[in-house]
This record gives sequence, structure tokens and C-alpha cells, in this order.
Amino acid sequence: MIKINNLHKSFGDQKVLNGINLTINDGETIAIIGRSGCGKSVLIKHIIGLLKPDSGTIEVDGKIVNELNEDELYELRKNFGFLFQGAALFDSLTVEENVGLALIENTRMKRNEIRKIVDEKLELVNLSGINDKKPAELSGGMKKRVGLARALVTNPKYIIYDEPTTGLDPISSDTIDQLIYDLSKKLKVTSIVVTHDLVSVRKVADRVAMIHNGVIYFDGAFNEFVESSDPTIQDFIKRTGY
Repeated sequence: MIKINNLHKSFGDQKVLNGINLTINDGETIAIIGRSGCGKSVLIKHIIGLLKPDSGTIEVDGKIVNELNEDELYELRKNFGFLFQGAALFDSLTVEENVGLALIENTRMKRNEIRKIVDEKLELVNLSGINDKKPAELSGGMKKRVGLARALVTNPKYIIYDEPTTGLDPISSDTIDQLIYDLSKKLKVTSIVVTHDLVSVRKVADRVAMIHNGVIYFDGAFNEFVESSDPTIQDFIKRTGY
């Protein structure tokens, strides 16, 4: 479980987080939404210990993240998989090398052992048999799925998706949404989806948390969100084109 309590963060005179309170339960898929610059990415960086708060706490599985030293943070981050917005694959590496990178760099596993795990993760994202291809040979949707396989390779407890459908065509977006949904149910992972794509949110999320003016402005089910008469929520929905 992740518990965020009264989290504050400013950069100079700009106050970004102004008392965030949020609990993310084990096994659920939560979508964190809000306008550009509202603090979604800043919040995620606090959860994995890349930023320290001005005040407040982030607790992951009973450990206060902002009190951990570098070695403890390194161990904590092993529980997280991260799908970056642009997939962030290394162009010079094959798909197999990209997916297995964490195992190559951080374990003493033999190549054939790593290949077996890579094959399993590629099969999970419906990309079996592309081990030797380079990222340049893949479509945008395929790159995202390779990135997802890489996020899964260490069997994380938590997966963070950063704008997973941005830049994809509707068919590829639907494929990614279905994978997020299926993997959360099949693997029982806790999924944190940072997005502005409300179509995607409707398909994958158990809960929606909207950040506005540095606080959690809404926390509840998607249907409650879109049916809300709150003008701030309705303005956000309108701006997304949903």
C-alpha cells in the first residue's frame, strides 16, 4: 500500500503540491489526472524517491520513502516498474537486450536464464518472437509494449504508466489499455496510470484521482467523475475532448 500524507513541494516561488493526501491500495489501478503542470509527474517522483518533499510523508509498504538512504531507496525501487511516455528504448540494443537490461545489469543470471524471462514477458504483451529486432523496426505501439515488457521483467509489485497512450493511434491505444487492464488482473500488480486520456481512464481505472491547485480535488469512481456537476471537473472534461 502507498500512503501519501499532507505532501507539500515548491520550486522557488512556485507551489506545486499543496497538501496531497492519497492512499493507493494493493492490487488496484488508479488513474492520476489533471491539467499539464498540475503536479502529476512531481507526485510520481516523490513516490519513487527521486524528489524529497518540503513537508509531509510518502509511505510505501510501511517504509517512509523520504527517510530512506540511497541503498534503501535502491531496494525500494526494485518493487517498481516504469513505462515511460516515449517508451525510452535504447536504439542500439535489440528488443531482448532492452527488455532484459535490468537483469543484465543487476543480477548474475546467465544469458539463457535472462532470455527465458524476456520471452515470458514479451509473450505477456503479445510480442513473441521479436527478440532480435531493433527499436527502429517497431511501430509506436510495439515500442510501448516492449517498454511494458521491460517494466515487468523484475516482477514488480507496482507499475507506473506515464501517459501510456500519448502519440498512439486509436487501435494501438486500445491495445495498450487492454494490456494494462489484463496485466493488473492477471499479475495482481498495483497500477498507477498518469494520463489525460479519459477514454483510457474509463477502460482501465478502478479509481480516479484528480489533482487541482496542488491538492487531490476528486477521488472516486470514473462514473462519479464524469457525472459530477462541479464546474472545475466539467471544465477539465471539456478540455480533454471527452
